[in-house]
Amino acid sequence: MKKLFACLLVGALLAGPAHAQVEPIDGIAAVVDEDVVLRSELDRAIANIRSQYVGREDQLPPAAVLERQVAERLVLLKLQVARARDTGVRVGDQEVDQAIAAIAGQNGATTQQLVAQLAADGLDFEQFRDSVREELMIQHLRNRFAQSEIAVTDAEVDAALQAQAGGGQQYHIAHILVGLPEGATPEQINTAQQKIEGIKALLDRGEMNFAAAAVRYSDSPNALEGGDLGWRGRNEIPSAFSQLVAEMSPGEVTAPIRGPSGFQLVQLVDARDGSQAGTQMATQVRASHILIRTAEGTDPAEARAEADTLHARLVGGASFEELARTQSQDTSSQANGGDLGWFMPQEYGPEFATVLAGLRDGELSQPFQTPAGWHIVKLTGTREADIGDQSRRAQVREMLGRRKLEDRWERFVREMRNEAYVDLRASAPDDDAQAD
Repeated sequence: MKKLFACLLVGALLAGPAHAQVEPIDGIAAVVDEDVVLRSELDRAIANIRSQYVGREDQLPPAAVLERQVAERLVLLKLQVARARDTGVRVGDQEVDQAIAAIAGQNGATTQQLVAQLAADGLDFEQFRDSVREELMIQHLRNRFAQSEIAVTDAEVDAALQAQAGGGQQYHIAHILVGLPEGATPEQINTAQQKIEGIKALLDRGEMNFAAAAVRYSDSPNALEGGDLGWRGRNEIPSAFSQLVAEMSPGEVTAPIRGPSGFQLVQLVDARDGSQAGTQMATQVRASHILIRTAEGTDPAEARAEADTLHARLVGGASFEELARTQSQDTSSQANGGDLGWFMPQEYGPEFATVLAGLRDGELSQPFQTPAGWHIVKLTGTREADIGDQSRRAQVREMLGRRKLEDRWERFVREMRNEAYVDLRASAPDDDAQAD
């Protein structure tokens, strides 16, 4: 069950208890607007991080630095959940149950087996549920943000497809970010520049490897993963350093780069041929759905109640196709009895994909919520297919949008952090990255 927490679940890893022997300590580690991070929460989160580095403890920063890094993650988690609540994001028990069932299913287990495994690992299931609920709320908030802020042009899709057809290179990259707030003062810019230059000097002298420096000094949310950004095509790399990366050798690190989020160091970890010649097989699903929209001015409770009523009628034997034609508010599929045709599971968003992953062919879902409203889905088929141009373009568009979202979302979260009242009561170590 090692993959249990990779599905949703930075928040679950951070917030859930690590081992039974970790005793909660009363006290407040941070005040975040009107919320708090308890000392016991912070200690459990640190213990979880340490458990992931068993045998590699030398890669972790000093205890005080690790405490600061993890405390910042918990602060950002609190801020995102609070913003989601303030903007009307709600996640019901059924949606949480479906997400947990999907997590269990992806790991070849039932929900009951997952509960037993969590207990064997000393993890509290109710706290796990709460963490899943919070991560789903943040997902909904990100989806709303993406819909309003992120656009991918046809020209960008064409360029990405051309690069794939030409067998363009792919690059495994990592980064270290020294963040700057919006409207940074000259003093803040100078301090950040000195810090990034100090980190680069440490790397050049061989006093620290890149991953360890990222864990210790980076302001990026992926700092504790060594700044790893994974494999990307050149078109997926921010234009500020895509040309540099293309000319680098594995292991090489750029000079400091000033970007919209602050100063960065980028390392090329490895490179490979990205050719996608031949057929491209993928898993497709066919499903039908009924949608009850939750537009502006609509009472969410009424929409949920209507979806629950329709689900009860379906369980009682009503025709899915007939109800979709007469009750669904999705005009594009209504006339077809709710049939969405064959599509990639992620094509209609992560909520759809999560629910579909937990269904068998012919099975009906419980009502679940997306930014569009409340859905009931029936999975009617699954197949392996050579995806056509339309599906390939949709995949590429989603991939480009996800990459754009990463940087925009990171800035959005940093703005929330800068605007919030945060009192960190954990120790704050001196930064030793300034010396050359």
